[in-house]
Amino acid sequence: MTVMKIVVLDGFNLNPGDLSWDGFQKLGSVTVYDRTLGGDTEVQKRIEGADIVLTNKTRISGEVIAKASGLRYIGVLATGYDVVALTAARKRGVTVTNVPEYGTRAVAQFTIALLLELCHQVGLHARSVWQGEWSRGADFSLVKTPQLSLSGRAIGIIGLGKIGRSVARIAHALGMEVMAHSRSQDSTDELQFVEQVDLDTLLSRSDVVSLHCPLTDATRGIICRGNLEKMKKGALLLNTSRGGLVVEAELKEALDAGNLAGAAVDVVSEEPILPDNPLLKAKNCLITPHMAWAAQDARQRLMDTAVQNLQAFLDGHPVHVVGGSKSP
Repeated sequence: MTVMKIVVLDGFNLNPGDLSWDGFQKLGSVTVYDRTLGGDTEVQKRIEGADIVLTNKTRISGEVIAKASGLRYIGVLATGYDVVALTAARKRGVTVTNVPEYGTRAVAQFTIALLLELCHQVGLHARSVWQGEWSRGADFSLVKTPQLSLSGRAIGIIGLGKIGRSVARIAHALGMEVMAHSRSQDSTDELQFVEQVDLDTLLSRSDVVSLHCPLTDATRGIICRGNLEKMKKGALLLNTSRGGLVVEAELKEALDAGNLAGAAVDVVSEEPILPDNPLLKAKNCLITPHMAWAAQDARQRLMDTAVQNLQAFLDGHPVHVVGGSKSP
């Protein structure tokens, strides 16, 4: 019996050593690369002869797919699947799956953490205490930045998928007015508190705008100069979705001009972030290194679901299919 060959192109971020690849190893011969950084040439070399390829952020181009004669299945170790050339996969009959929902609560929690940091600058104040600034002060309280209460303020959520809905529920619990703009008009009883609005209304009325939509041709650069100008003066922007949703140079302009009070992003247009990314020099901009998804329990759910996806494909009833054929 031929042993199925499984190649993981970039396994380190999912499993830096605290998880196990055993689930995949029970299904075939597994080769795990921590990173694959050499573009199409290196990807092609590493997946040669592979039946199954697993990728998180390493791109698998149409050219690579066309040359990978034995390739049957691509498992994306993430929710977003824009790293795979789906048209080419479909043409070749290669099934592509993703892992939805594994990090819903983790990313929602992180989104709110970014928002609270913008409101309170907790890290800055904690460091000032350790540096002796409070000890040297004359007052019982030391407040270095404006403190912002969220209750009664409006948050606008662009993209009301699982993560967007989770953020909506937390924001509502904080006493915020919640609006959303989404392709799907979710009218479940659970979300009756969410006002569905068009994009212009959301931008003009929101004190906080949070991005939770996928990166598509329609959403790429949705946060651009024109839409930034529609936002309230002093509003906050959050992005824990995809860096390509934001035109970063134009966001920097809005921040530097004081039109926005602040922004917090966990994703940027090119990752790792480039030294000349304009947001690195923007005023009041908090940048974290694409870590919202990375809680261990979330990564374990991702790993478990990815194994289940592959097993379902091998059993002839694939699940979470986003492109390609639907049977092995």
